[in-house]
Amino acid sequence: NNILHIKEYVPKIISAARILNIKTILTEQYPNGLGSTINAVKSALGKKSSVYEKTYFSLVKEEKIFNEIEKSNKKQAVIFGIEAHICVYQTAIELFERGYEVFVVSDISYSRKDFERDFAMQNLRHIGIQTPTLETVLFMWLEGSKNPAFKEIQSLIK
Repeated sequence: NNILHIKEYVPKIISAARILNIKTILTEQYPNGLGSTINAVKSALGKKSSVYEKTYFSLVKEEKIFNEIEKSNKKQAVIFGIEAHICVYQTAIELFERGYEVFVVSDISYSRKDFERDFAMQNLRHIGIQTPTLETVLFMWLEGSKNPAFKEIQSLIK
């Protein structure tokens, strides 16, 4: 069940980003009609996180959100979410086209139908977008066991 998986795994990457002081931006696709982000995810967000409502599928087309990303002066983007074959897919492609190194976290990106998610991940890989797993991303962020946050991040996945 995707909702159980989201409640368990998505807060882990958000918590890790907070521990490692990595800026997090959460977007909600038309929450008045589709519903808001679940509490398990929202509660993992720290004070440095921003939550934005959007109506375009790609967050790149949302000027306020994209400006926030551009202000960070980072050229890497780690993205995940729902619907992997629509919002995540379009965002990943548009960030990639703008010169970002894009990582779509494959095991915490969801679609209502598995074949839709699988199709999106396959196509993203085909154009050069990486699709690592949650655990792979966490250890990429750590870089090595000497990182002061190693034990704290490791405890998130045990």
